Amino acid sequence: MELRQLRYFVAIVDHGSLSRAAAMLHVAQPALTQQLRQLEEELGAQLLHRSAQGVLSTDAGKVFYEHALAILKQVSDARSAVTQSATRPSGSVTVGLPHSISGALALPLLTATRAQFPEITLQLTEELTGNLAEQLKSGRVNLAVLFDDGQLSPFVCTPLAEEELRYICRTDMAPADDGIALSQALSTQLILPGMQHGVRPRIEAVARSAGLATANIIEINSIAILKSAILAGMGATILPVAPVLAEVERGAMRALPIHSPSISRTVVLCGSKNIPLTNAAAAVSRLICQVAAELCQSGYWIGARLLPLSE
Repeated sequence: MELRQLRYFVAIVDHGSLSRAAAMLHVAQPALTQQLRQLEEELGAQLLHRSAQGVLSTDAGKVFYEHALAILKQVSDARSAVTQSATRPSGSVTVGLPHSISGALALPLLTATRAQFPEITLQLTEELTGNLAEQLKSGRVNLAVLFDDGQLSPFVCTPLAEEELRYICRTDMAPADDGIALSQALSTQLILPGMQHGVRPRIEAVARSAGLATANIIEINSIAILKSAILAGMGATILPVAPVLAEVERGAMRALPIHSPSISRTVVLCGSKNIPLTNAAAAVSRLICQVAAELCQSGYWIGARLLPLSE
């Protein structure tokens, strides 16, 4: 198996056509087809379905595509690590952010990276926490912001913040008080993400430890759809403030602190223990810690408390 075969296969999948991939790669289509056939023979599996409309990945092809992307990224990172300067880091760095964190971190991180490291190309990917952990293990992303659920031993972790979860509802449906007990919050119609989101297991764990339970939950995994459901009066949610900051600031939603007990989660920056960081990725790692600290101290990251690096 050769790296060029991986590049060819990824190009075919990305372009959905052998002819378009051949044109992009500047390779004759028969040669491209031959390389694909050799790859399938070596793997003992059909990777693509071919038709007059183009190509589609088989189940085996979808699995192989993820591995091919990870391998090609690690090769690119290795090349960058050899050539880039420690004083002027450059190259591409991919950072994974959970949906519920990107609203707080994404734009400030992009702005800071452009200002401090103009030669670094920062790629942000927004994913479910479970997907991010797998992508970090495989090398698809260089760094990922995750939540400390006691299962982060495969990673090198740096604590960033303790983030409070709040009861969020449409303004005209909010209780009169400035806060709400967890038992009262759980008795309302809640709209929550599924268990694959980092926030949901934390809510369930705190509720169980308090002798409470969730019931009659409407599950919506899209933050955008979840917000629309709240604004339509379908129910409330328990989330950090960051994903709904715009709605809170314009007065469409209220975010009430939860007490008896409160709910929070530990936000950590994770890197692989097995794949070394390039100089560029190490620079971005330090920058993420700096940006997170500034956001906590300024109050822009609502409900987040800065954690010491040694914790």
